[in-house]
Amino acid sequence: MQTSVGIRERIGHVYPSLRPAERAVAQFVRDHLDEAANLTVGQLAQAARVSQPTVIRFSRKLGFGGYRELRYVLRHPEAERRVTFDPLEGFDLNPWDDVDSVPAKAVNSAKTLLDDLAASLDRNAYRKAVSLIAGASLIDVYGVENSLVPATDLFTKLSYLGLTCRLNTDAYLQQIGAGHLDSTSVAVAFSYSGSSSDTVKALRLAKSQGAHTIAVTNASGSPLASWADVCLYSGRSEHTIYGNAIFSRVAHTALVDMLYMGVILSDYGRFSTALDRSGKIVADREYHE
Repeated sequence: MQTSVGIRERIGHVYPSLRPAERAVAQFVRDHLDEAANLTVGQLAQAARVSQPTVIRFSRKLGFGGYRELRYVLRHPEAERRVTFDPLEGFDLNPWDDVDSVPAKAVNSAKTLLDDLAASLDRNAYRKAVSLIAGASLIDVYGVENSLVPATDLFTKLSYLGLTCRLNTDAYLQQIGAGHLDSTSVAVAFSYSGSSSDTVKALRLAKSQGAHTIAVTNASGSPLASWADVCLYSGRSEHTIYGNAIFSRVAHTALVDMLYMGVILSDYGRFSTALDRSGKIVADREYHE
């Protein structure tokens, strides 16, 4: 986290270490703050009679990543004495970025999450989870808010394989359903933090009824993990934005695909036949002109 001081104060701190050309930029910015805020890097270089790389080096010596960051603070003086750069771990998004940079940033973030998943996944736990799901009389799936995305995906995929699944989007109904499971059932709960109260309650109820329990989470030692027979960890580090772990869904969705493919391979003849049958059942739903 970078705490901003006034631009003039920053210039005062670094001025003795600046090269002559950089000092020319410093003097211009210090004496023309309002004007500098509206200049492009090329225009500022021309005004200070230096090269554009000199302006960029000067910006970095003030503690910014480049001129775009410096210009943002110049144009938003109210941000000078508060935190101006709070990097969001796992997603490098800053107020001075332009929208064209977002696709690459989002893709790189997803790659980071998937690499973390690949390094964290316990293969023995994964095989056990596949075996439990393939042999269950009923698979009950839990999740709230964003975790409903991978929960719904798992419910859909397993239903296509002919397995008996249930997913209630209402947290109360999830807990009621969990309370009616038995030892032939499997409960699968999704929670990035492992601390979502409703999800923990549902998995705890399922376990108390003798059902086998699977947790998909990022947090070892979490309340959810404590009630799980099998834990599938999507990663070991936190990736958040605005306090919500929305990027965790990429890894959780990948885990769903792993479980889906693992179940198919556990009895290829049975599940490939069921998948083909499901496809034929809904074939008439395809739109045709």
